[in-house]
Amino acid sequence: MASSKRLATRSIAVCAALLLGAGLASTTVAQNFPITPSQRSTAEQVAAAGVPLSELAPDAPDSYTVKRGDTLWRISGLFLRSPWRWPELWGMNMDEIHNPHRIYPGQTLYLEKVDGRARLRAGVPPSGMPPVDETVRVSPRVRMNGLPDTAIPTLPPHLIEPFLNEAILVEDAGLLDRAPRIVSAPEDRVLITEGDRAYVRGRAGTPMVENDPRRVEAFRVFRNAVPLNDPVTGQVLGYQAAYLGSAELVRSESVQPVQATNGKLVPTIVPATVDITRAKEEMRVGDRLLPEPPRVFSTYVPRAPTLPVDGSIISVYGDAVAMVGQNQVVVLNRGTAEGLENGHVLSILKAGRMVLDRSEPRERANLKLPDERSGFLMVFRAFEHLSYALVLEINDTVAIGDRVINPR
Repeated sequence: MASSKRLATRSIAVCAALLLGAGLASTTVAQNFPITPSQRSTAEQVAAAGVPLSELAPDAPDSYTVKRGDTLWRISGLFLRSPWRWPELWGMNMDEIHNPHRIYPGQTLYLEKVDGRARLRAGVPPSGMPPVDETVRVSPRVRMNGLPDTAIPTLPPHLIEPFLNEAILVEDAGLLDRAPRIVSAPEDRVLITEGDRAYVRGRAGTPMVENDPRRVEAFRVFRNAVPLNDPVTGQVLGYQAAYLGSAELVRSESVQPVQATNGKLVPTIVPATVDITRAKEEMRVGDRLLPEPPRVFSTYVPRAPTLPVDGSIISVYGDAVAMVGQNQVVVLNRGTAEGLENGHVLSILKAGRMVLDRSEPRERANLKLPDERSGFLMVFRAFEHLSYALVLEINDTVAIGDRVINPR
């Protein structure tokens, strides 16, 4: 019996070594997620003392097994009153979860309550809880396979991934003025869509020399860049454009001699050629192109900002409406210059109504009711003075102009 156990253990070790050897290149980068000093400091404090029972969610479970499709935001909300207090969830479990970004489906988390404090444990149930039969039968075999990154994400990735490559927000008006523009389509067609060819003229992103090392191959196509103004100062903070699709460069812009009506050869511009590889909307002459940004691999750790934040929702991406729904992307008039970072969670405040005090007929006065929290959002892409944020929860109507502040 002992020898078969050793054989099974050795087989598991061999399989793990082969799997890691095959998948190391694809997983090393994904596991190097940053942990800020403030997050680690908070977690270490909680690890030493635990979390007061008053800070637990009212219906926090005694144990929870992580499932495929879970998110860090959801699991934090199961155990804590405030999901953005993720460092405390990690701090309750630092002994078992050394890398807080590596929580996998199948792991079981146990809540331990002692002397008015709570801690979270992984894998082994606290004393007093019934043991769990974790017997696993294995047979000796060797298998090679790449290791996929199965750790749970902070948020459902499909909600924000499109905006990492599609969303077009720039803070330099000159960049838009210099952007290449579509000047024609084959056979003078009015509308251009996926699979079509188009001709582009411009200076930025389309070098005159075919073999120029700065040559850009992939572009985003956009239209109607509108200024985003600060609601208080009126200052233009940046420009947001509607994403239409993507294009690939076939040949660069050039100059060729063309015979004029008088028989002379005249240097004439030959526009660049692009193929439309994706069309979210139909394109037309005058639409602009910007280089496709490099794909961004970021971690979005929900947490409260360390600095005080007081900003506003100034735009809703992709909709010409003022009302905002859950899981929609909005633009804030605050960015890195104001202390915002990817992962910062903010409360959305609905402005209190103006009412007439009718309680005293002789001294009626106009009153403004207090602002009330109507939801939460999380920043996932911060620029210098602007940020994209995802609306996580709403419990009342949310609109352009609503304030965003530090969560309480």
